[in-house]
Amino acid sequence: MKNTPFFKALAYHSAIIYCCLTATQASATRHPNTVQQQQALIGTVIYDNRPLSGATIAIKGKPQTTISDENGNFTIQALPNDTLVITFTGLKTLEVPVNGKTTLSIAMHDDATALQQVTVNAGYYTVKESERTGSISKINAEQIERQPVTNILGTMQGSMPGISITQETGMPGGGYTINIRGINSLRPNGNEPLYIIDGVPYATDPISHAQTSLSTPGDGNPLGSLNPNDIAAIEILKDADATAIYGSRGANGVVLITTRKGKKGKTAFTFNSTYGVGKVTRMMDLMNTQQYLAMRRQAFANDGIEIGESDYDVNGTWSQTRYTDWQKVFLGGTAERNGWQFSASGGSEQTRFLLSGNYNTETTVFPGDFRYKRGGAHLNLDHTSEDKKFHMAFSGTYSAQTNNIPWADPTAAARNLEPNAPELYDAFGNLNWENNTWNNPMAQFNGRSRTETYNLLANATMGYRILENLELKSAFGFTDLHNNDSRSMPHTIFNPSLGRTSANSTKYANELLRQSWIVEPQLNYRYALGKSSIDALLGATFQNQTTNRLVLQGTGFANNSLMDDMASANTIRVRNNDELVYRYNAFFGRLNYTYDHKYILNLTGRRDGSSRFGPGNRFANFGAVGAAWLFHKEAFMQPVGFLSFGKLRASYGTTGNDQIGDYQYLDTYTSSGYVSQGIKGLLPSRLYNANFGWETNNKLEGAIEMGFLKDKLFLTAACYKNRSSNQLVGLPIAATTGFTVIQTNLDATVENRGWEFTLRNTNWQTQNFNWTTSINLTLPENKLVSFPRLETSPYRNDYVIGQPITIKKLFQYKGINPQTGVYEFTDFNGDGTISYEDDRQIVRDFAPEYYGGIQNQFTYKGLTFDFLFQFVKQLNFNEAGTQGYAGLQRNQPAAFTDSWSQPGDVATYQVLTTGLNDTAMQASEYYAQSDGAVSDASYIRLKNVALSYRLPEKYLKNIGCRLSLNAQNLWTITSYKGADPEFRDAGYLPPLRVISGGIELTF
Repeated sequence: MKNTPFFKALAYHSAIIYCCLTATQASATRHPNTVQQQQALIGTVIYDNRPLSGATIAIKGKPQTTISDENGNFTIQALPNDTLVITFTGLKTLEVPVNGKTTLSIAMHDDATALQQVTVNAGYYTVKESERTGSISKINAEQIERQPVTNILGTMQGSMPGISITQETGMPGGGYTINIRGINSLRPNGNEPLYIIDGVPYATDPISHAQTSLSTPGDGNPLGSLNPNDIAAIEILKDADATAIYGSRGANGVVLITTRKGKKGKTAFTFNSTYGVGKVTRMMDLMNTQQYLAMRRQAFANDGIEIGESDYDVNGTWSQTRYTDWQKVFLGGTAERNGWQFSASGGSEQTRFLLSGNYNTETTVFPGDFRYKRGGAHLNLDHTSEDKKFHMAFSGTYSAQTNNIPWADPTAAARNLEPNAPELYDAFGNLNWENNTWNNPMAQFNGRSRTETYNLLANATMGYRILENLELKSAFGFTDLHNNDSRSMPHTIFNPSLGRTSANSTKYANELLRQSWIVEPQLNYRYALGKSSIDALLGATFQNQTTNRLVLQGTGFANNSLMDDMASANTIRVRNNDELVYRYNAFFGRLNYTYDHKYILNLTGRRDGSSRFGPGNRFANFGAVGAAWLFHKEAFMQPVGFLSFGKLRASYGTTGNDQIGDYQYLDTYTSSGYVSQGIKGLLPSRLYNANFGWETNNKLEGAIEMGFLKDKLFLTAACYKNRSSNQLVGLPIAATTGFTVIQTNLDATVENRGWEFTLRNTNWQTQNFNWTTSINLTLPENKLVSFPRLETSPYRNDYVIGQPITIKKLFQYKGINPQTGVYEFTDFNGDGTISYEDDRQIVRDFAPEYYGGIQNQFTYKGLTFDFLFQFVKQLNFNEAGTQGYAGLQRNQPAAFTDSWSQPGDVATYQVLTTGLNDTAMQASEYYAQSDGAVSDASYIRLKNVALSYRLPEKYLKNIGCRLSLNAQNLWTITSYKGADPEFRDAGYLPPLRVISGGIELTF
């Protein structure tokens, strides 16, 4: 576990602490009149909190040197005022004064200016950072552990170029949207990257069903089962050179997740405990009671009608002075997060192990006892024979999740409820229905959404070095996902006056079992002759995935307490019961040629076969070529002393996409629900079409990497262009066929192009103080290059050739008619009416114009301070576009007080209406889909702040202690008036501000 960031941090702080302690003794051990004698100095060198073998220890200015043994121990003759110089390849050189000591413990840490020697994971092989020909971004465990998130995707926000990640909800267990270098497919569900965990592909297909899906976007994302503290590194493969070896599944990029591993040495134990709280980052500025009642009365006046008996909010039935901030009631709570983890790690030169267990809980900001719980265990074993020819490794992760949340997100209700609505409870603590004058929103909390997910992921690799340069190995993987989710709708979510009983209570239950296995034999060959070296890889993939789903609907229960038992329902109906089998196999290869350590050529190829396509279209070929030139090694560059590293690289290739689901080419049938003569009928649900094939993505990239002043300043600039064609979509067809769509290839091409920049600078680096800054910036551009016969297709109102596929076609807002007070829009076809079909001609792109992050890290002795600013330039629908229909019995943004009321008024918003002004109501709908409802939603967010302190050893003998304080979404700068600039849907809970503290003990 030499590269585990936890041990790096411990080693670093230990060295600094030692230097600080010994410095105070310097004056006592240096006496000018003392005749100094050499004495035996015994010491230990550690790295990652483990003994470091092979470190060189020398006396500064003298010839004495020695090397640490396998236990990190050394002995050297030194004078009391000598200084030791400790070196190890890839680690920062240390100078440690002896100060009269006879024993020393010295901790080494990474050299921030030697990062080009870091090895990165490219999937089927590893490569040095300086020698890679592809585009790969990486974050390590140290960066992950600084962020108080439960989903590993959240750790990458703002920290990588070309990676756009959006949190879909602030609900516990919610998901994230990730796009690697843009959106390639016209299918919303066809843009997921390929996830590989310890070499095993991990399916991220939705596991919930439409009937049981939680009321949160991204729910059921199985990646939530992974514990971020078990992750050693995440690498993102982006260009063709990096992704083509994954063939048909690399079109949208590849996310490689590597879990922690053990390291030789005596067994070390680590205990982690964290506690955090979360709050909604910002509330919408809504009307108070006075403003709301004024709005309602004006609406009645505008419509020329009297306030009616059922207008309880304004006719005096409800208090005219009561004010309730419903956002505070339903969204103003505090979510609590607790986490514990314990791990043991150690082993010998031949066999190493790591075993960890974790448990996490998280509550919501909603009123009530809703809780997300996750527990799991991780085991890693690896063994190497004494002759170094045989190697075996095993990695297994098991997790169990339980998510118990409301069956409906109350965020929309909190923003729409009347500010003078009645109290939630009566004097006896019962739900208050105020004489049946309203639907008490708290009743919805009687319904529950519950998800239980059990996930096992195991991987084993075995390799044998047949010859010095030839190795045969094979990887074996197995995943087992068992998910049960349900939605319970007891009769108590309705007003008792409706007369419903438990006989009307309904429950939907979904049980999903997904198992997969994969076998990948591989043959690796390495050969060097003179200045040339060859690295060759041949392999095959055999994968099988089986998914079984059963969806039930139960109606009528003797008592609501029996709703957890579906068998207690009076009526049980099978809504879905199917089995899906996905088979995939491939042959792949890689040939890497390097000449003189300066010129690198990398060829990759893969032939894929997928059961998701019909006979004759199941196989396809994918490949890429990448090249790199390390120009800083050229003789003519040697006079340029300030340039320490320089590389030009380029790649081109083709990857594919088969994210269309199973059996899309077959005729399929579903139960009609009708019984005739004791036999249930069948209905056709899909038309046969075996002619469609792979969606392909051609990728081109060029990049330059330069390091200055021994890589203290390092710059990377990359330009890419990806074209996705042969689009796999459901093409709408005439309803007379009995179907609405047929799966086929569409002759359309989507292009993503852009620039990516990263800049890392070591601003200050001394023995006690370090300051580094990292900046990344992405300038993406997306457009629909071609779409034959778009004008006559069903997609004509969704896309425009030459424009991004992330656009929305909108009405052009002209202003408010000063006489009628109604919104007006441009009549583009001049027919005197406004229509969705012909007059939505204004195009607005809602994808980010640019995005990135700025990160700074400071270390001083045992103290580390780190913060990350995330920035995004984008558009979004504003509060006026999301609330709508001002004047009805629902609250509105306070800005709607500036509404038109009489001829000649100049106002921001149109005439208020109770719903009787059909023209105004229609105009309100148009306005919500016009450019008038779109505003700048750019933001700069203090995404993450992390502060940690490692206690000096003198306080806790033989125990390492690190205290930490982390914050997420701490502060946002934006002009956006909606709920949250990052969040796309105002009807759901936005991301939370989370502050957490933790303690880590190592012994």
